Amino acid sequence: MNFLADMGVSVRCVEWLRAKGHDAIHLCEQNLHRLPDSEVLKKAHLEKRILLTMDLDFAKILSSLEDANLPLTVIFRLGDQRPDNIQATIESLLPTLEQHEKHGSAILSVDDNKVRIRRLPIRI
Repeated sequence: MNFLADMGVSVRCVEWLRAKGHDAIHLCEQNLHRLPDSEVLKKAHLEKRILLTMDLDFAKILSSLEDANLPLTVIFRLGDQRPDNIQATIESLLPTLEQHEKHGSAILSVDDNKVRIRRLPIRI
């Protein structure tokens, strides 16, 4: 799978994903640490990458867009945000991510107790 890590996600998590055989990049590796959220979403979509973030603003942005071409986005809302815990969480999510990657855009909101999945675009 292909991943794009936002600034809140440790570079160690990206290195771990690569060691697992995934194509993963971090915004800071491309000197894009100041890229606006809308451009981060566009980059993830154009490069067909799953966006990994801790930034809750992405949920607001994604839920307001009606575009069907939005990236699969994982928003971590964990009490323990250390890289080892994020990596373990990603490991447990891989089957779910693979399934949703095939079926299009969604937001996966991950907290300590559950994973909530919202298909995109959100229709009201």
